[in-house]
Amino acid sequence: MVRSSSRRLLFSLSSLYLLLILAAAIAAPHIAPYSPTEQQLERRFHAPDSHNILGTDELGRDILTRIIYGSRPALVVGLVTVSIALLLGGFFLFLAGMGHNALDSSIMLLMDSMLSFPTILLAITVVSFMGYGLVQVMLALGIISSPVFARLIRAETLSIKTEGYIEAARALGTPTVKIVFKHIVPNIMSKVIVQCSLTFAQAIVVESSLSFLGVGIQPPDASWGLMLKDARNYLIQAPWMAIYPGLCLALTVLSFNIIGDSLSEKFNPRLSDRL
Repeated sequence: MVRSSSRRLLFSLSSLYLLLILAAAIAAPHIAPYSPTEQQLERRFHAPDSHNILGTDELGRDILTRIIYGSRPALVVGLVTVSIALLLGGFFLFLAGMGHNALDSSIMLLMDSMLSFPTILLAITVVSFMGYGLVQVMLALGIISSPVFARLIRAETLSIKTEGYIEAARALGTPTVKIVFKHIVPNIMSKVIVQCSLTFAQAIVVESSLSFLGVGIQPPDASWGLMLKDARNYLIQAPWMAIYPGLCLALTVLSFNIIGDSLSEKFNPRLSDRL
């Protein structure tokens, strides 16, 4: 009972935090105290005070403002990555549901090959071919994340196809497309939603990693990964440059993971009872 209450509390706090981040990203031009690219060279490495609540960086830019604007690419990358991966995963749902075994097997071989590479290494490779920037990062992460959704959706579809009610629908002459959208899709949505939250978190981490390495979002745009990159040489002189964006990144990813775990327990009663 206590564990259940604590999990509900964590879920509520995580949801509230993400809603605040989303609201800040949307209202950034109205709530940010400065422009994210505005330089105040006379206030370089200025510690947090009433003028700059979270301090300034090596160019005198306001840390709070850049964190607020940095939430925008983080959330957009996560959303677009999940959307692209879902779109490609839906293609495999169609193949598995319609019974295109030869094409299905060939494409799954490609998906398995992609999964054999480390995510960050594959992301760097794809971005290097496509070029640097926000759009390229989103496309690259969407493609890289698609094998996870493809395997999940394909496995669940093939499993559900063997159920008795699917066989009954076929025996009654129900069109395959109707079976897919009426019976298969609703039954796999719970696991897909959980995977979406986990992939969202992973996309934010990989985007920040790419920006930190210099192959993601480019200056002077604000990004949590770029802020950490700029802060690495000033950890002693100005620790707030790394602490605050790093904390925002960690809390955002943690919140998505907590929500994913909570949804997984909610959609899986046996797991919930065991916990």
